[in-house]
Amino acid sequence: MKVLVTGVKGQLGYDVVNELKKRNHEAVGVDIEEMDITDGESVNRVIREAAPDAVIHCAAYTAVDAAEDNEDICRKVNARGTGNIARVCKELDIRMMYISTDYVFNGQGTRPWEPDDHREPLNVYGQTKYEGELEVEEKLAKYFIVRIAWVFGVNGKNFIKTMLNLGKTRDKLNVVADQIGSPTYTFDLARLLVDMIETEKYGRYHATNEGLCSWYDFACEIFKQAGMKVAVEPVTSDQFPVKAKRPMNSRMSKDKLKENGFQPLPSWQDALRRYLTVIEN
Repeated sequence: MKVLVTGVKGQLGYDVVNELKKRNHEAVGVDIEEMDITDGESVNRVIREAAPDAVIHCAAYTAVDAAEDNEDICRKVNARGTGNIARVCKELDIRMMYISTDYVFNGQGTRPWEPDDHREPLNVYGQTKYEGELEVEEKLAKYFIVRIAWVFGVNGKNFIKTMLNLGKTRDKLNVVADQIGSPTYTFDLARLLVDMIETEKYGRYHATNEGLCSWYDFACEIFKQAGMKVAVEPVTSDQFPVKAKRPMNSRMSKDKLKENGFQPLPSWQDALRRYLTVIEN
């Protein structure tokens, strides 16, 4: 199978291309230099020239706080850019996978979000990713929408790298303890996404590593596994003001994965252990 992957320089796109190659699929990785997704002509030309069997669309504007001041560019990338890809996929009758986010929900309550729950984003980033989902759903029948959360990978910035860097110069840190979710290792996620794109089990899914924690719990486990002595103090979201509102509840139900025969991801603690081994080497 030949698969075109957008956002190849990002954490997830990088791992998806490696996973495809591991399975002897032909992977065509593109980033903004090869295909500017906001330019419909560029998207049309590149996808038609590549003639893939499927597109895994990982590219996105993900600067959540900056998005509040840059709504136009965020929408141009996440909504219109996704629409450009969906349009060509429809014309060529090829399957498309769109990587979305828990931010399409309002983040309230304690019940895990189901894939078909009502969407009510609470910030600009979430709103534009929701609009991207609509572009895919309205244009295509052969699509996967896979919502992910709290992602970390070898390529690019993430919470773990931030904590490790801060821990080198500080012996005490305050970390938010009232937002709950599941950390997700792009290496594990890439395997699942390729499992999915090899099938025709289309629809909306949620995909994260197993288990729940707060950012505070996550930070404590990072320092524990890394053998670093850093005191972590739990604080509330109110004590840590940021520009974009964050969801308190990022719990996501993965029952649909199991129902469709997909292998759930390992626990987030196990993923963290493997990740630390990789970045230390």
